[in-house]
Amino acid sequence: MEDRITLSGKFNVITLALALLGLGIMAYAFFVDPQRAWADFLLNNFYFLSLGIGAGFFFSLQYITQSGWSAGFKRIPEAVMMYIPVAAIFFVLLIFGIHSLYHWSHADALADDAILVHKSTYLNTTFFYVRLLIFFALWILMALLLRKASVKEDEVGGKKYFYKSEFLSKVFIFIIAITFSLASFDWIMSIDPHWYSALFALKNFVAAFYHGSAIIILIILLLNGKGYFPFLNKSHLHDFGRYIFMLSILYGYFWFSQFMLIWYGNIPEETIYYVVRVHDGWKYLFYADIILNWAIPFFILLPVASSRSKAFIIPVIIILIVGQYIDLYLQIMPGTTHTLQIGFIEIGSFIGFGSLFTFIIGRSLAAAPLVARNHPYLKESMNHHF
Repeated sequence: MEDRITLSGKFNVITLALALLGLGIMAYAFFVDPQRAWADFLLNNFYFLSLGIGAGFFFSLQYITQSGWSAGFKRIPEAVMMYIPVAAIFFVLLIFGIHSLYHWSHADALADDAILVHKSTYLNTTFFYVRLLIFFALWILMALLLRKASVKEDEVGGKKYFYKSEFLSKVFIFIIAITFSLASFDWIMSIDPHWYSALFALKNFVAAFYHGSAIIILIILLLNGKGYFPFLNKSHLHDFGRYIFMLSILYGYFWFSQFMLIWYGNIPEETIYYVVRVHDGWKYLFYADIILNWAIPFFILLPVASSRSKAFIIPVIIILIVGQYIDLYLQIMPGTTHTLQIGFIEIGSFIGFGSLFTFIIGRSLAAAPLVARNHPYLKESMNHHF
């Protein structure tokens, strides 16, 4: 069994070259269409940050529930979490695009808008910056503490660092529940400052957990195809498949609940959000969102046989990668660019961010043993069966 991942020079060159290409495309976008560029920048930032947050939740959940089946794979969510500090750098740069993205940030917007005046105690640029820094300070601190405890557990053995990780996981989940909800309000929902939804933050949190878990599973399966995790068996595949299946139901539930409650309430301040997205050119993406993120994963993974097969699980995860992009695109673009444009800029920048994301994960995986050999539940994970 391979103890560590060794990154090839080819991996480093390709991922960094594509990341630089994406950077160049973003620079070009800022030159030709700053409004579109800032919206796309926000979308990619939030997309990959949400994967890191979702991975952090997945990782913490395994410790809190003392799950044995997943212990052999815990380095993967650890590595995905390590993207959070990188995301922090990009989000700080959003400070320079705040006036392009958020109507409420303009002083003249408050002149004749009673609703924005009422919300200005919370929605103001100074407090916005302060919250952003607090969110990332907490996320980075907890991610680094969890990583440190995990590596120490591998070096020292025993249960001391296992229980420490369990405690830190309880703290991290509590922090994520509050801060990621507020971050969703700040960075996404406030694009449409007159609109509100009590389910918005919870839906985005579920989406982060859902897609973050899917990325973790994809990485595990791809590494297994390269000879890593030789102990992975049908029981593990079943649990991975059921994880995606379960979260697809949860995602579909919150997606429909938010839409149904707003449609049934028929309050103009709320329905305007969906009126824009269900009509005109956006409607195809609106229906694609629920089809890609719920219907396809649900029906493909419903049979037990397909939920235990890489041939079904991997394509479903690839579909979810597209599905999450569409979900966030619909949340951000109608209120910023007001135009449906998915072209060279959007595709190129996404590839660039994705390549950097892949590079960071690879570096993190290479920095520690791939399998945490001193985890108290490792034997249970390796011999997992129904």
